[in-house]
Amino acid sequence: MTGKKKIVQYVHGMVVLFVLWYGISALAELPVIPSPLAVMSNLVQIFYGKMMVHGFYSLWRIFAGVFLSTVFGMPIGLCMGYFERWDRILSPIVYLIYPIPKIALLPMIMLLFGLGDLSKIVIMILIIIFQVIVAIRDGVKSIPKEAYDPLYSLGAGYMDIFKEIIIPASLPKLLTSLRIAMATAISVLFFTETFGTQYGMGYFIMDAWMRVNYLEMYSGIVVLSIIGLALFIAIDILEERLCRWHCSRR
Repeated sequence: MTGKKKIVQYVHGMVVLFVLWYGISALAELPVIPSPLAVMSNLVQIFYGKMMVHGFYSLWRIFAGVFLSTVFGMPIGLCMGYFERWDRILSPIVYLIYPIPKIALLPMIMLLFGLGDLSKIVIMILIIIFQVIVAIRDGVKSIPKEAYDPLYSLGAGYMDIFKEIIIPASLPKLLTSLRIAMATAISVLFFTETFGTQYGMGYFIMDAWMRVNYLEMYSGIVVLSIIGLALFIAIDILEERLCRWHCSRR
């Protein structure tokens, strides 16, 4: 799909949501559901003075969590997919920890890592890393065995096999797992930003709610949605750049 078509789709989706929101606010006529026109006007007025710093803090935490999850999770998933012994040893551990609701670990993580950025990044890593590991492991296991034969016959080592076959074949699975994990990670980040911090979109939205400032509350929700949209677009761009063969076939 071309970039122009994607932009048209995004704009179309925004227009539909905007119209629905406007209709609901007009029918309800309640302060708790303000008009989107009023929210957008308020957003423009307060963004640079009050909201931008909160958006940067949230974006930094999300980026750090995704980056570190990929750095640590991708090698583990690759080794589990290619080496049977790694898979036999690590799969039971992954399967035991993966289903645990990570938000339930938040009190323990805050006790261990404090109330600052580190605890928020750690909880995001715990959410994303297992999806990365499982997706990449399954992607490597799905590679046909005969795909390795040409390199084996040429005397290629492990590094050559990983570079030429395994990593390119597993990249689409990695990006798909990041898409799936992103929404959950942003939701949990919102929750963690209500504890022990004065910066972040979660703090901003809850603070506006406590002050019964619904315009600022909805403005914060809009900005958080835009951050999520920007991250999904970034993943799409990475896929188009790194996995051209996959995008063209799809």
